[in-house]
Amino acid sequence: MPAKSQAQQKAAGAALSAKRGQTKKSELKGASKGMYESMSEKQLEEFAETDRKNLPKKKSTKH
Repeated sequence: MPAKSQAQQKAAGAALSAKRGQTKKSELKGASKGMYESMSEKQLEEFAETDRKNLPKKKSTKH
């Protein structure tokens, strides 16, 4: 499943980096910390590899 916003893609990238041991888990904040704890490395890869070009900065809150 691709990321739905640039912020979501960026948070997934930070969480993925921590999962791989490239950054410290203690450096994660907010959404990236939650993603680290609740998502697998494969799921994080799918979100992080999404091209940001056509994504909005933040996810719309409309249902």
